[in-house]
Amino acid sequence: MNFETTRRGAFVFGEERLTTSRLEDLAYARTETVLSSDPAVIATIRRSADHVSNLLAKQGRIYGVTTGYGDSVVTEIPSELITQLPLNLTRFHGCGLGRFLTPEETRAVLAVRMVTLTQGWSGVSLELIELLAAMLDKDILPLIPAEGSVGASGDLTPLSYIAGALAGERRVLHNGEVKLSAEAFAEEGLKPITLRPKEGLAIMNGTSVMSALAALAMEQSRRLAAACARLTSMTSVAILGNPRHFDERLFDAKPHPGQAKVAAAIRDDLAIMRARHDATRMQDRYSTRCAPHVIGVMEDILPSLEAILETEINSANDNPLFDPETGEVLHGGHFYGGHVCHVADALKTQTANLADLIDRQVATLVDARYNNGLPANLTGVEGVRAAINHGFKAMQIAVSAWTAEACKLTMPASVFSRSTECHNQDKVSMGTIAARDALRVNELTAQAAAVQFLAVAQAIDIRLRRGELTKELIGPQIYAQLSEIRKMSSFLEDDRPMDDTLAEITEAILSGEFGIVSG
Repeated sequence: MNFETTRRGAFVFGEERLTTSRLEDLAYARTETVLSSDPAVIATIRRSADHVSNLLAKQGRIYGVTTGYGDSVVTEIPSELITQLPLNLTRFHGCGLGRFLTPEETRAVLAVRMVTLTQGWSGVSLELIELLAAMLDKDILPLIPAEGSVGASGDLTPLSYIAGALAGERRVLHNGEVKLSAEAFAEEGLKPITLRPKEGLAIMNGTSVMSALAALAMEQSRRLAAACARLTSMTSVAILGNPRHFDERLFDAKPHPGQAKVAAAIRDDLAIMRARHDATRMQDRYSTRCAPHVIGVMEDILPSLEAILETEINSANDNPLFDPETGEVLHGGHFYGGHVCHVADALKTQTANLADLIDRQVATLVDARYNNGLPANLTGVEGVRAAINHGFKAMQIAVSAWTAEACKLTMPASVFSRSTECHNQDKVSMGTIAARDALRVNELTAQAAAVQFLAVAQAIDIRLRRGELTKELIGPQIYAQLSEIRKMSSFLEDDRPMDDTLAEITEAILSGEFGIVSG
């Protein structure tokens, strides 16, 4: 990382507000990072560290610096052991289990923690922030177990793997290999730091893991909502449905902005079909006709959820904090992740509703009783071999399974607060669990969407082959989307395993590589 000059297009820590979309770019290494060289920013960081040193010189009492942690706040730390306390904090929290965060998730966590620490409330040195920034730049990624946080006092256990890595003691992923952070630093011409008083706590005692994961989940959910609108358009075409369900006047009569936005997108997709096609049914089933009302809820709540989450991401959320001007130590509870938990719980509920919508639309597409003349299970084979081919039968069952699992995960995590740590942490947020749930619900929903993209492409291709539809009638947007699908999977004639294809499409949906294209 160049600490002297800002590279064009880079995100400047210490100067810029971090949005969820910008964070996703950092997570996927689409944007470079740079630490501000503005003298005012550097002075603010240095002054924050000086506040801690000045208080210690005056023999001031600071939680987690001159005392033990949590319920052990009553334990006074001998002066000769104060410098050893931060490293011990990282070590006894080394008990995380579960999967490791992905490289993308880890970059997001590092970036969110950087934003917090550069604000000058946390009492950390410029050297620590520079090393943290270098880890992002050199892609030295701590292996962070996903499980073990109750979301207050922040994400102590998962963030301990960053703090320990800064000290050279934890494993990291670097250049495709797992190694000790000290080894990775040496390869990049860097050195571990000795954690100063308050620095272990400043890294660990915050909401950066839950915030980063929730932000990635939010961008995925936004993408899934757009996908569901396009899938509804394609389903309406595939079943030769009634495009007049999306008439602008209907949505003027019930003017929820997000709902109207979704209806407008579907209406635009179906404009040519509406002008040239007379539907055989007056009213399509709810999963098609009411799709704007389902997807629109997500669209309507996203702005408020985004505002809440971005406030959290750009906040000082550890404890204690130091007044940047006076240096007064302020003991509080900003590590509490209640706002993040609310965001993640809301996201997973709405995304699971999208999965349920997908499940119902896929069920309509494969069922010869309801799909308006398409073959059962959308089998692409005619003649004698049709008897042994089952098309999308198993994929529809899988969609039902994934949808059921997504819906099961919608139980609000926030209501499962547990009194823990000798009843010091007697009310906790469970925000990290909610954020992990949100990501899992997104994954399940994207898997279902992958099936539906293939199913609607199959159905429309069948209609095109039969002459029941033309390229012109389906319109440029839907035809362009059909072409994108066909780049990833050919028409399904004889049965073949679809797992690898579905996995590829799922990942592309979640990452944004498979987008909603225009004509």
